[in-house]
Amino acid sequence: MRAVVCHEWKPYRDLAVENVSAPRLGAGQVRIGIHYAGVSFATDLVTRGQYQRKPPRPFTPGTEIAGEILEVAPGVTRFQIGDRVCACIDWGGHAEEAVTDPATVYKLPDSFPFDVAPQIPTSYATSHAALSWRADLRPGETLLVHGAAGAVGLAAVELGKAMGARVIATASTPEKLAVARAHGADAAVLFPSADALAAIRSLAPDGVDVVYDPVGGDAFDLSLRCTGNEGRILVIGFAAGRIQQIPGNILLVKNIAVMGFNYGLYVGWGLKDERHQHEARVRASIEAMFAMFVAGKLQPTTSHIFALDQFADAMQAVQERRGIGKVLLRMPRTL
Repeated sequence: MRAVVCHEWKPYRDLAVENVSAPRLGAGQVRIGIHYAGVSFATDLVTRGQYQRKPPRPFTPGTEIAGEILEVAPGVTRFQIGDRVCACIDWGGHAEEAVTDPATVYKLPDSFPFDVAPQIPTSYATSHAALSWRADLRPGETLLVHGAAGAVGLAAVELGKAMGARVIATASTPEKLAVARAHGADAAVLFPSADALAAIRSLAPDGVDVVYDPVGGDAFDLSLRCTGNEGRILVIGFAAGRIQQIPGNILLVKNIAVMGFNYGLYVGWGLKDERHQHEARVRASIEAMFAMFVAGKLQPTTSHIFALDQFADAMQAVQERRGIGKVLLRMPRTL
């Protein structure tokens, strides 16, 4: 089969597509014939050796996939050959086939297309779990979402609305703000901009209740100034590049809670593999989002699809922030 392979730590764009043997099916695993796989900022960190998890080399990057079950190991009963699925896997997604633990594989509704499905077990799952499990977002509260046209940000906009919140979105261009509005944002604010704080304060004079922040840096600094008393700030990532320092005095004065959220903890990417411990909770979250999709409340968006051989172009689109929603690789079996 063909796969992107990392032999030594280097930028993702400097890797190559190689002909390799299909991975061996292990005990308790399933084999997935991949149709589409997601590409993200984290993909490049992994191949550079700068991510918190370092796969044994050589390896194929890629953690979010959609495809069909090709083979199941003896004793696996949840899935059958031919099932349409999406999955969150350790690595190996930028290839024609992958094998994985079925604990993080999810059967797709019949109406769910493959070309948006890789978002569900990662981007949407991150946003849903962060908003519901950690921030306890409640109907009627005001949610501020930074980076609202990116994969996790756009998911947070849609899920926030589906959960009954009033959503204020920030993004870096008018075009991206328009996308956030089209996906349910009640208001949209250009950021970075000199007027962002005043605009948010005019929309939420008493401050916002919850902030969803995958950007960090200046976005986090802005959040501290526009979060209301007893507000909650979710730290999801640092796409801006600067990891903020948090002033404890502001947290005390405004009774603000700042909560880190690492979704990887729940799907086996933590310091120890806890995916089976959290499987029921995660699966219930995924099923809830499938129901939202079927009800027309979620509209996952894929803005760019590249062939497997164009993997470097896919990463360039991600790093230049041209993606709206998700950027995907298309595997040869979809042709």
